[in-house]
Amino acid sequence: MNDTESKDSYGHVLKYTGIFGGVQGLNILMGLVRNKLVAVMLGPSGMGLMALFNSTITFISQATNLGISFSAVKHLSEEFDSGNAERMEHFIRVIRAWSLLTALFGMLVCMAVGPLLSDYTFSWGDHTLHFILLAPAVGLLAVTGGETAILKAVRRLRPLAMIQICSVFASLVVSVPIFLFFGQAGIVPVIVLMAFMNMLFTVAYSYRFYPLRLCGSRGILGEGMQMVRLGVAFVLAGILGSGSEIVIRSYLNVCGDLDVVGLYNAGFMLTITYAGMVFSAMETDYFPRLSALNHDVEAVNITVNRQIEVSVLLLSPMLAMFIISLPVLLPLLYSGRFIPVVEMAQVAVFSMYIKSVSLPVAYITLAKGDSVAYLILEGVFDVALVLLIMLGYEHWGLTGTGIALSVAYLLDLVMIIVYARVRYQYVISSRVCLYVLLQLLLGMAAYAVTFVQDAWLYWSLGIFVFMVSAAVSLYILYKKTSLWNKLKQKYLRK
Repeated sequence: MNDTESKDSYGHVLKYTGIFGGVQGLNILMGLVRNKLVAVMLGPSGMGLMALFNSTITFISQATNLGISFSAVKHLSEEFDSGNAERMEHFIRVIRAWSLLTALFGMLVCMAVGPLLSDYTFSWGDHTLHFILLAPAVGLLAVTGGETAILKAVRRLRPLAMIQICSVFASLVVSVPIFLFFGQAGIVPVIVLMAFMNMLFTVAYSYRFYPLRLCGSRGILGEGMQMVRLGVAFVLAGILGSGSEIVIRSYLNVCGDLDVVGLYNAGFMLTITYAGMVFSAMETDYFPRLSALNHDVEAVNITVNRQIEVSVLLLSPMLAMFIISLPVLLPLLYSGRFIPVVEMAQVAVFSMYIKSVSLPVAYITLAKGDSVAYLILEGVFDVALVLLIMLGYEHWGLTGTGIALSVAYLLDLVMIIVYARVRYQYVISSRVCLYVLLQLLLGMAAYAVTFVQDAWLYWSLGIFVFMVSAAVSLYILYKKTSLWNKLKQKYLRK
């Protein structure tokens, strides 16, 4: 690969990481506005009711969609890069057939288990009818997942960004008036309407590029079994992850109390959400590209290392500033009662430095379609996380849970890299190691600043560390991409 191609490749990763990171940031911002308005109109009980319905519908959707929204990307990406348009359009029909099947299955499951969900989720009243009325949302989510997978696999990245933007604005425009007029009675209609609007935006773009064709669809379900096997492994891994979170929160509730659970949840969500602005581009842009070239060892190594470099360089300055500003940021986003979680979150931030390295490597297993290995690796990580959280809380309280998170992700990184080296001949580059070491040292410097008592010195040193981290990242990205020159030329033409 020559220098120009290398710069264009870096520019592509940087460009779409920035786009989807920005969209994720917009989602977070609009979510805060919507949640604030909804909290005022519905009150705590209404927010709790909506959270229970949403979490239940999400669980049923994830348990019944067979992971099609994820596994379809790998298989269709390979067809897309082969250049065989006829074969690709045929596989799109396979995806749509399976999506429709899982949509019907999910709706039936939601209606069938409605009484059980009502008894298990609520300690008051009969909410069976609510879950029956929410069944269409499960079906709509399955259809949306299939069409989204198609757009990802064929690299329609701008439409995917537009769908997310339209959806987040629609959620605000639709939900607020309904809640204003109907209060808690509008919760079920809003959930179904939002699922419908999201499906409508997705289908509008997907059908524009690949119109719905029913002819030739008979007997094609059997062709998607390999896709389903990978999807089922993805679903089972998600169930293991959810199960580990339930065990952790139950343990904290028993050994501590509900306040401890709330503090841990706030610190965990704040850390993960912040870093998610960069990680959001992984599944949308990076995974389809990696899946398309998964048989070429050298190309896989280059692509993975390049993704790690961009992720580390973009994320590290934000994490450094996050560590410094958390004592101010947390009361603004939550309240002063959540101050005890600051130390835990500041330590847990290092898990995101590690995840920026491990996540691109972990996608190799999925790109190769190695479903059993993926499930085992995820299962071992979940078990290690639960045990380390228990050990950390027992010895160091909430701060110990932050340490446990970082240690668990470090063990996961070692496990993933060793497996990828032995199984797929993946080799982490010396440049990746250099960039990670440099930014990790700056992150540790930011953490060391948190022990400074003098406010003026605290902010001076903190801002200095952030600026150094940002300058390092910007300089390296400037040298490696031609994106800056393109932006400059575009600005000068104006």
